[in-house]
Amino acid sequence: MASADAVPRSLVEAPARPPARLGTAVVEELVSAIVTGEFAPGDLLPPEGPLAERFGVSRTVIRESVKRLQEKGLVTVGQGRGTQVLGQASWRMLDAQVLSALVDDDGNNGVLSELSAVRANLEALMAGVVARHHTAEHLEALRAVLEEMADLTDEEAFYQADVVFHFSLMEASGNRLAHNITRALYSRALESPRYRGHNPSDAMQRTLDELWAVYRAVASGDVAASERAMREHIDVGWERRRIGPGPA
Repeated sequence: MASADAVPRSLVEAPARPPARLGTAVVEELVSAIVTGEFAPGDLLPPEGPLAERFGVSRTVIRESVKRLQEKGLVTVGQGRGTQVLGQASWRMLDAQVLSALVDDDGNNGVLSELSAVRANLEALMAGVVARHHTAEHLEALRAVLEEMADLTDEEAFYQADVVFHFSLMEASGNRLAHNITRALYSRALESPRYRGHNPSDAMQRTLDELWAVYRAVASGDVAASERAMREHIDVGWERRRIGPGPA
């Protein structure tokens, strides 16, 4: 366990940041130190003085940064006990900085696999909703994306269109909460080279075939088939792409 007065090596070696970003930098680096385990659950953060000296900021900035950590569920502050790191059960996993740190530290793809599973279940739910309640305009928009994808040979353009299909279906579901959560998870995952992975040579055609299966199930109003097709598409796609440990 880390000493309450010890500043982790990653913080000592952190590069200088522009003044305008100092507050954000303090939070980002402390979030990373907690997520990566440099500060384990039960550890105390260093006092304000050493942290302020390390980051070259005032104690006020450190206090505000600790408040941000509290809001993210990473620490608790006790009168006379200092700032104590909390376990993962308390973390706000959907917080942008916490999620980014988790993905960046995901050397064995465990977090990305969990993320993909959550995404598969939420998107399957939304596909079922669209199968039950859709308009001609919804189907026309989804079909137009698939027809565009069929004509694309550039891989980057193809997968950008793939994202458009998914986001269009989410929006058509009208489930704002599921849409918001899934979009946040998916958008952050796409920033990780490990999530994008290595596609086999036939991946584009297989992806298109899977999305057509989703479309046909939705258009026919088959809720169960729509949910199944979307879940299989996301699960199979992740297994197709996933690679071994490496830098995110």
